[in-house]
Amino acid sequence: MTLRFYAVAYLIFLYAPIALLPIFAFNDGTIIAFPLQGFTTQWFGELRTTPALHEAVKNSLIIAVSSAVIATLLGICAARAGQMETFPGKGGVIGFIMLPLVLPEIIVAVSLLVVIVRVMGLPLGNWTIILAHVLICMPFCIAVLNGAFAGLDKSMEEAAMDLGQSRWGAFRLVTLPLIAPGIVSSLLISFTISLDEFIIAFFLSGNSPTMPVYIWGLLRFPEKLPVVMALGTILVALSIVLLTIAETMRRRGLRRAGLKDTGGFL
Repeated sequence: MTLRFYAVAYLIFLYAPIALLPIFAFNDGTIIAFPLQGFTTQWFGELRTTPALHEAVKNSLIIAVSSAVIATLLGICAARAGQMETFPGKGGVIGFIMLPLVLPEIIVAVSLLVVIVRVMGLPLGNWTIILAHVLICMPFCIAVLNGAFAGLDKSMEEAAMDLGQSRWGAFRLVTLPLIAPGIVSSLLISFTISLDEFIIAFFLSGNSPTMPVYIWGLLRFPEKLPVVMALGTILVALSIVLLTIAETMRRRGLRRAGLKDTGGFL
C-alpha cells in the first residue's frame, strides 16, 4: 500500500504541470495565474497567423520525419544483426550503438557542435540536427525492433532462399511483414522524440530554429505565454496519440511473434 501511494504521488508530481497547459491555454487572460479570467480560443487562433511559427513547425516536421526514417532503417539492420546473426564482438558493438541512451544530451550536443563547426568547418542547419537526432533515436528504434525480431526463426528466410528467392527477396516477403508493427512503432516513437527534442536542436539549429527552440524564444515575452500554452497543449496531445499508436503496434507485433509482453517498449 505504501509503495502504491508513493507511485501515485510521483505520477501526480510528474504530470500535474502538464495538466495545467490546457487550463491556461483556454484562459482569457495573459497572466498565467489563478483565478482564471474566462474561456477563449484566441490563443489557438494566433497560432495560425504567425509565419515564424509555421517555419519552425516545417523545420521540425522535416527533421522529425527524416530522423525517424533513417533511424528506423539503421535500427532494422542493427536489430536483425543482434537477434538473428552471430559475429565476434556482437555484444560490444550493440552496447556501443545503445550508448546514447545513457549519455547526457548536453554532452552529445556540445561534442557534435565542436566536430561540425570547429573540426569540419561546416555550416549548421537542419541536416546537422537530423544527424544528431538519428544518433539519439537509434537506441530506441533498436529496443523496439529487438522485440519484433526476437520471435523470428532465421530458418524461414533460409527456406525462402532454398525455394529460389534472393536474400533481399526472402527478407522482403517473409521477415518484413512479420516485423511491420515494430517498424511502425519505431517510426512513431522516433518521430515523437525528434519532434520534442530541444537541447541538441538548440545547439545545432543555426538560423533554422525548430519548434521547441521557437517556443523557448517566446518565453522571453510574457504576453506570448498563453500562445506557448496553446502550442504546448497541441504538442502534448499529439505526443500522447502517437505514443499510444506506437505502443499498440508494439503489442500487436509481440502477439504476432507469440512473445509475452513484459512492459513498455524499452
